[in-house]
Amino acid sequence: MEGMQKQPRKVLELFSGIGGMRMALESIGVPFTIVSAIDLNPIANLVYSHNFDDKTVRNGNVLGLTGKKITQLNVDTILMSPPCQPFTRNGNFNDINDPRTDPFKHICDLLDKIPQVDFILMENVKGFEVSQACQMFKTQLEVAGFHYQEYILSPHQFGVPNTRHRYYGIAKRKGVDFRWKNEEIITQQLDDNGVQKTNIGSLVEEHLAEPGLYALKSATLLKHLPVMDVCTPDSTNSMCFTKAYTHYAEGTGSVYCPLPKEEFDNIYSRAMSAEDDDRKLALLQELNVRYFTPKEVARLMNFPEHFSFPDNVTNRQRYRLLGNSINTFVVGVLLKELQ
Repeated sequence: MEGMQKQPRKVLELFSGIGGMRMALESIGVPFTIVSAIDLNPIANLVYSHNFDDKTVRNGNVLGLTGKKITQLNVDTILMSPPCQPFTRNGNFNDINDPRTDPFKHICDLLDKIPQVDFILMENVKGFEVSQACQMFKTQLEVAGFHYQEYILSPHQFGVPNTRHRYYGIAKRKGVDFRWKNEEIITQQLDDNGVQKTNIGSLVEEHLAEPGLYALKSATLLKHLPVMDVCTPDSTNSMCFTKAYTHYAEGTGSVYCPLPKEEFDNIYSRAMSAEDDDRKLALLQELNVRYFTPKEVARLMNFPEHFSFPDNVTNRQRYRLLGNSINTFVVGVLLKELQ
């Protein structure tokens, strides 16, 4: 009946991590209940419980689920972000031969045994779209009576100063149409609504309690700064942050310089022309280049301001958890399919 409020979606959150999918749902105002959230990582589950103060998340293996158990949960929505390592260079692109895909393959096998589920959103790394696992997923969706849409999206397309290309697959029961037909329609509709572009300077923490904790070491400045992506306050983009951020210097995420771009370029140019390493290092240290803090990385991934980590979770653990998580804005855009 017109005007009646929709019933809350009943959600099963698989590979739930630190709760990014749930935060994406919260951001769009769709009524929902997380019936169960499951992840193998106890630290991720600790962070999830810390932020949501409930008992829905549990340490568990997706391999323990059955069609009967999911049916008994009476859920109609599944959100999941399975491990991406089997589809990356670091995982040797082992695809379905990597045992880390076993839980995902298990879920694929259950799709035709959970008729009450009418909506699925799955996120994974760019490259998943050409994998055997992706083809298996789509085949099993069709067998189970779903139709689907696929997207490769990055938050930078929506004005967020971070590049994080990811594969997204949305499945609905056949007969229900999609709002988003392709990436171009999504970005066009958002542009029509006046999406604001943000720069890096608006997202950084102004006063760090322990600035030295994030400073680049001398050896890193001398050896790796020339190949690192350095953001300044006016920058409108940053690299994808991975779970190895701060552990490896190259290709794991950007670093930040608080100086204006012209001043950075001037000092950096003089440093590169220095005749000895002592003079070069002294100039590079004037740049005050540092790593982004976990709070700043969370902001670049569109986590809400109230999101936080328990005090006993180390910075290295925080970076790893964020590197394995999602951009909540992009997922929120796709979850508008539920409205």
